[in-house]
Amino acid sequence: MSAGEVRVLVVEDDPVAADAHALYVGRVPGFTAVGAVHSLAEATRFLERTRVDLLLLDLGLPDGHGLRFARGLRAAGHPVDVIVVTSARDLAVVRESVSLGVVQYVLKPFAFPTLRERLLRYAEFRQAAGEAAGQDDVDRAMAALRAPRPAELPKGLSAPTLDRVAALLRAAPEGLTSAGAAEAAGISRITARRYLEHLVDTGRADRTPRYGQVGRPELHYRWLAAATGSVSKV
Repeated sequence: MSAGEVRVLVVEDDPVAADAHALYVGRVPGFTAVGAVHSLAEATRFLERTRVDLLLLDLGLPDGHGLRFARGLRAAGHPVDVIVVTSARDLAVVRESVSLGVVQYVLKPFAFPTLRERLLRYAEFRQAAGEAAGQDDVDRAMAALRAPRPAELPKGLSAPTLDRVAALLRAAPEGLTSAGAAEAAGISRITARRYLEHLVDTGRADRTPRYGQVGRPELHYRWLAAATGSVSKV
């Protein structure tokens, strides 16, 4: 671990999600997951003995609300930054998070590209140093934390069809072939494969070859458990 790396503690009550989020953190250059804990009590003990730069903080923890925990850290003068990672969509909660200095608010479930982008923006904000020459410098520093507009889909792909294919894949625990997806979605097999490959390329699905008795292996696509819901907007 280099001295300049951002040390991240994942605070998440679901062990599977906690491990996935820690794995995601480790895949982002400049970030290291130093631990994953499942309650506020564990987080408190961890922070007492280990330096942490950033919390990935769930809100609905078994022993309390994450924002109350963040407020306590601020009151105690703890310098750790906070990215909220939650399924809570209440805008009042979002406003309270902003008032506490939370640097990002990420809705679960999400795919790796979503968290990677937020972490890289946080790193850009964190690296800003020195005295601003004027308002433009301040605006640039603050803009680093703002999420960009959703990326455009590749040419020939449409958001409604992508969401339909993704929904079919999520509903198929054993996965789908391009032929199966095409039949269920009412599109051609070639078109279905383009959408499925896009889901793989953006970290929302994986593909594995399955061998039959004869011929070439058939690709099966499977939705990744940590991937986000509205795939056309991430």
